[in-house]
Amino acid sequence: MLMENPSDTRGNDDDRRSAVYLSEVQLDLDEGASFLDRLDPAEITRLRAAGTTRTARRGEGIFFQGDTHNGIWLIESGIVRTFYVGPSGREITLAIWTSGHFVGGPEVFGGGAHIWSADVQEDARLLFLTGTNIRRLVETMPQFAICLIDGLVAKGKCYSALVQMLGTRSVVERLAYLLIIFADTYGRRDGNRLHIDRKITHDELANIVGATRQWVTMTLDKLQKRGIISVSRQRIVIEQYDMLHGLIGGA
Repeated sequence: MLMENPSDTRGNDDDRRSAVYLSEVQLDLDEGASFLDRLDPAEITRLRAAGTTRTARRGEGIFFQGDTHNGIWLIESGIVRTFYVGPSGREITLAIWTSGHFVGGPEVFGGGAHIWSADVQEDARLLFLTGTNIRRLVETMPQFAICLIDGLVAKGKCYSALVQMLGTRSVVERLAYLLIIFADTYGRRDGNRLHIDRKITHDELANIVGATRQWVTMTLDKLQKRGIISVSRQRIVIEQYDMLHGLIGGA
């Protein structure tokens, strides 16, 4: 994570959460959060001087599908979602990004149009770098150029994993994967139970797995009747983790 104190580029990892998106390899979910780690304190100071810090409140849009690319936003704190809206108006959440990641690619130097949107899920502090300043940093700071490539590689792997999940896994399997990811990321153990310490709406689940809210509600109800999960007040508890994992065929 890019901190205001240039002596610490990541902050306290114990206080942050992993990014969340559909993937069969959970260890790779947060890979991109470390893309700036190779920068030394002087380079971090230079990077910060090239950007503009801004804060954004929950629900605020950062950029919108169809807007012209004009730079990237480094997430210093908070949570940012990227999502795509189809011609029919149907929305799919691509990923939920946390501190250390960036949004606004792939046209990092500016130009072209955004092919998806980003909004704030939890009040965020962002460092905005214009495409012009990014190009200048790349041309004059080799380590930053390598960092940027690392970040783009992580993004490419993320969206490749998403496409693979949408193309090869059933909706039930995708929902099971997502619940496991949320449990592993936000889970709090209580004996054999695993509380997901994050409010998750049925709409949110539906937008991530590519289903309707009604289907998600019906499927969660079936899982609850089987004793695999329990649901109350937008909170989900994993009662039988092994049974939930067993819904994923071929994993």
